[in-house]
Amino acid sequence: MQKILNFLLIISTVCLTSAAKTDELDLNKLLSKLKDCNTQSEAKILEKSIWNLWETHPSDFQLTIDLKEGSRLVQNGNYIRAYGIFSKIIEKDPNWAEAWNRRATSLYFMGKYKKSLRDIDMVLKLENRHFGALIGKGQVYMEMKDYEKAYNSYLEASYINPMNTDTINQINKVSKLIKEKTI
Repeated sequence: MQKILNFLLIISTVCLTSAAKTDELDLNKLLSKLKDCNTQSEAKILEKSIWNLWETHPSDFQLTIDLKEGSRLVQNGNYIRAYGIFSKIIEKDPNWAEAWNRRATSLYFMGKYKKSLRDIDMVLKLENRHFGALIGKGQVYMEMKDYEKAYNSYLEASYINPMNTDTINQINKVSKLIKEKTI
């Protein structure tokens, strides 16, 4: 019986490791295509696929469910409860970038900008191509009226996702604010 349990443990570990590697390869391909695509419609499809990968925990389906619940709470304005859920997810898996990203979002909506930036830095440490976190970083800096840093964050996001019109609009908006500030 012990041999069977050990065998199942080894098989499940190999399968989870293989799935995580497959997800990483898929993410690399999608991000490469996103950077090189020529139409907004193609970019939207690629973005959605990338977000699906980021929002799906590679080995624990319950954490994916918990992330969705926390995101629902953010959408409903219950930022404190969402923060608690995201914090519990991070305790269980501190290497899941999207949990940090969602917690940063809840902190942003609570007006805790410096804490939000710390979580965004963690997202970018785990996944430096996370254009959503870079856009969020730009939004935080906009609230803090640090327009140069906002501009740089949006610009970095646009290198990864050049067809995102919202990011392009933000770059234009921040550029105007920087010019007004220097006049």
